Amino acid sequence: MIRISLSLIFLGLLLTGSVNGQSAERIVKQAAKALGGEKALQKVRSRQIQGTIADLQSGGMGSYQASVTQPNLYSTSFDLRGLEHSAGYNGKSGWIRDSRDGLRTLTGNASRDFQAEAMWQNLRWLNYKKEKAKLTFAGQTTINGTHANTVVYTSPKNVKIKAYFDVVSGMLIREEFPAGDQTRTFDYADFRLVDGIKVPHQIHLTTGEQQYQIKIDRVIHNSQIDRSIFDFPKPSNEPLPDIGSLLKDVGQNEDEVERILEKYTYTATQTKREIDSNGQIKEKESEVNELTFYKGYRIRRLVSKNGKPLTPNEEEKETKQIEKRIREIEKKEAERKEKAQDDSSANDGGDNDRRISIAEIFRPSKLINPRRERFRGRNCIVFDFEPLPGYKPQNRNEKLFGKMAGAMWIDEADKQVARLEARLIESYKIAGGLFASLKEGGTFVLEQDRINNEIWLPTHADLDLGIKVFLVKGLNFNLSIAYSDYKRFIVESEKEKLITPTEKTSKPLDNQDL
Repeated sequence: MIRISLSLIFLGLLLTGSVNGQSAERIVKQAAKALGGEKALQKVRSRQIQGTIADLQSGGMGSYQASVTQPNLYSTSFDLRGLEHSAGYNGKSGWIRDSRDGLRTLTGNASRDFQAEAMWQNLRWLNYKKEKAKLTFAGQTTINGTHANTVVYTSPKNVKIKAYFDVVSGMLIREEFPAGDQTRTFDYADFRLVDGIKVPHQIHLTTGEQQYQIKIDRVIHNSQIDRSIFDFPKPSNEPLPDIGSLLKDVGQNEDEVERILEKYTYTATQTKREIDSNGQIKEKESEVNELTFYKGYRIRRLVSKNGKPLTPNEEEKETKQIEKRIREIEKKEAERKEKAQDDSSANDGGDNDRRISIAEIFRPSKLINPRRERFRGRNCIVFDFEPLPGYKPQNRNEKLFGKMAGAMWIDEADKQVARLEARLIESYKIAGGLFASLKEGGTFVLEQDRINNEIWLPTHADLDLGIKVFLVKGLNFNLSIAYSDYKRFIVESEKEKLITPTEKTSKPLDNQDL
């Protein structure tokens, strides 16, 4: 009996150890200790790496360097017998340049993935709770003959980065990053102490079908890095329009859009998503709204919720709310005209359903890195933006956009906004923070396109926002909005008729259609 009991206890201890060993939190703590300790890792605010790179297929060799600066600046570059490749994220937009495809700004999944990689390269998992990311254990595997624990880091935007740790030593031996339709894999070896931290001096890099061997010659921590290496490279011999004049044209075109907008109706399908405890993103709820505009204000009519149409009672309630909304708009417009001589008083109240003008977005912003690119087959002028130092915002919209950084694509022919990416780089307080505040790091992406050869309207929007309500409760919103079913009203013999656009194009984004 004693022998059996001792055996059971021993088996229980082994099982308990196995369970604990499979905890993602335990694995990354062990890794931090193996690499030099969490305190030492947290002290690294910047890192520069210099070395050589070899193409294992062609045999070409060249120089390699990479740099990171907190919170999320990141750049890499190498030159292999004339094949140049560089990429960077400057806190506003990600870009890539190579000898084959030239220079371009990253968009879509490639942009989302690279931003997550930039954040990871700076802090890895050390700040994952603050970032509202998830760490999950994904089993054990063998990496180059080494038994390894797999941990998956899932960002709030559902980017999944895989990290593999030596079961025995706890060392980080592999990282896998999604890169659009490819995967980029870093295998690490030859760890050496640099400033009390173990740093790999041999890296095997796999990108798609390409394989490279990197040897690190020098690692520098906490030096002052020139921020220009993260910025979008300046193209040479490429004339650009005057940005001020371009934005003025965009603003004038917005006035024309405002005139035409009330002739259109379209559908917005909004899907709320959340990341569960296993790092999986799931659809939580959805609703479909029909959008129309009246005197520049958006009017929503709920059509269905979670795939179910409204009941007759719910439809009647929607109709009454719309009638009430129109009366409110009439009253607001009358008040606005009375206060027209006091712009700040007229504007500061704001309205969440009134279109935001391009002027409101960029009055509090500094515009940098202008360049010409192709986007969805059309020529666009692209530039980054960041808060303008010293600017005093005049209304709530300017206060909000004055805390954002990102990039904007403007269609060069139509002088309309084709794409906007923005990130909140400072928390934004509503009612002084007593009511609510938007947390730093919130992002949104908006796109729009030409409809019916006369108007640009929204096609897609993604929002990822953290909100703190009444100084206590924290909420996270991860929304995807798809726009469709564009229809235009025309007048025939004093009767309104609804028609569907005959020309199907990809649909676009409105500066504020959230």
